[in-house]
Amino acid sequence: FCRQATQPSAGGPSPFNHFIKPSPHQLLRVAVGLAFRRARLGAIYSVLRGKDLETGEYRDDAREQQFGLLKNAQQRALDLNNWHGFMHCLKQAGFRTEGMINSEMALIYTYLLYLIGRTELKVPERDLRAAIARWFFMASLTGRYTGSSESAMESDLAMLRDAENPDEFLRQLAQAEMIALTSDFWEVTLPNELANSAPRSPSQFAFDAALVVLHAPVLFSTTLVRDWLDPATQPPESIERHLLFPRAFLGESGSSGQQINQIANYAYIESQDNRLIADKTPSEYVPEITATFSDGDVKRMFRLNAIPSGWERMPYSEFLRERRTLMAGIIREGYQLLQSGSAVDEPVTLDLASIIAAGEADRVEFKATLRTNLHTGEKDHRMENAVVKTIAGFLNTHGGTLIIGVADNGDPVGIDKDDFANEDKMSLHLTNLVNTRIGETAWAAIHANFDDHDDARVLVVRCEKAQSPAYVTEGNQQIFYIRTGPATMSLPTDRIVEYVNDRFGTGTLPRP
Repeated sequence: FCRQATQPSAGGPSPFNHFIKPSPHQLLRVAVGLAFRRARLGAIYSVLRGKDLETGEYRDDAREQQFGLLKNAQQRALDLNNWHGFMHCLKQAGFRTEGMINSEMALIYTYLLYLIGRTELKVPERDLRAAIARWFFMASLTGRYTGSSESAMESDLAMLRDAENPDEFLRQLAQAEMIALTSDFWEVTLPNELANSAPRSPSQFAFDAALVVLHAPVLFSTTLVRDWLDPATQPPESIERHLLFPRAFLGESGSSGQQINQIANYAYIESQDNRLIADKTPSEYVPEITATFSDGDVKRMFRLNAIPSGWERMPYSEFLRERRTLMAGIIREGYQLLQSGSAVDEPVTLDLASIIAAGEADRVEFKATLRTNLHTGEKDHRMENAVVKTIAGFLNTHGGTLIIGVADNGDPVGIDKDDFANEDKMSLHLTNLVNTRIGETAWAAIHANFDDHDDARVLVVRCEKAQSPAYVTEGNQQIFYIRTGPATMSLPTDRIVEYVNDRFGTGTLPRP
């Protein structure tokens, strides 16, 4: 199996893939983990000799039984349908080639989790692929299986031992991801990890994967990053990783090699543009190249490539700092799209104009601003309260879309009325509102992005149907909101238990 995985086969299906050339040792780990839910190979020798892990006794019948378990697990691990089904998970996570895999152990152990979900708990394939794609994205980004990989996997297998059905399996994975990817990780740890020049950085690979998931274009191009990274469609030498601030320019200003080669100074650019740029400064080449694009295309191109506004005139150190924050935001946005289950091979388009034209409904709500009272021109907590209540109502009912920057009648208002320094600041403000008023766990079902509508910029907040009740903190109370038609209403306490039981299957009451 491992030998056949190293090169394409002309004679039918084979284990060949573009992600890993597995060793027998690696696949043995998968089989052992599947058979005995153990990651440490050292303990398995005794098991295969017939040792009962509970009593410590050795028995011939136990030896035969254990070898039977291992044989069955090996068959499942080497099944081509399982193997290539897992490869689709990696693609769904935005990974395209072996060069983007920074940890083979992360791949191997994630394959083990996929097999547990598919062959033992019978998780529906669509749900399983979405969950495994998210898990691999998280494990690669955080280095979950780097270092003491066996210990980390032992912990993950122990976490899943009590999972007896698909819902419990998916819930355990989602909870572990939430613990690993905290707000501090996204806002502090990740930007700091991007402050390096390592050629094989987990954060760099995660950024590339996010570009694939978000269907981002190559900078100054209409070519998608995913098409260039895909080994099946990659044009030879047509795209390059280019220094946005050229080496010659930075060298003259006294920057060191490590500063010049920062991850944040690189972007994918077509070779012809790279030759045109040469050693020009950004303030020289950016106006020249962007002249052929519309303002909207340039904004979208810069946003998805995590390029700060006005970057071509920024001091280099300020540019690096700003871009690292934006890159972390794009990685987070890619992960959130994976959470939504909408990250598939073809772009998912939101026909914003049609939604707004149809008007407000049970799953659509417009808000002119996030925090500004248009009558007074001042910041007003009542505006923020209305946004939070709407989000909670969507989460607790059937999901829905909140569009900020649009009046009740559908007229564009734009996000400029809220007077944030930039879109990232507005996004962070919304994040803090949800975290403090509803809770960080709500983000598992919330996906926010900026978009254009009739020459106005708007913030689109898509809410899924949540898996657990969302209560809104108001003073010292916890209020439960639902949607009824195009309105959001609070439920009286005596009705909450009944509603929550019907909707979530649990009588969770608000905290006093």
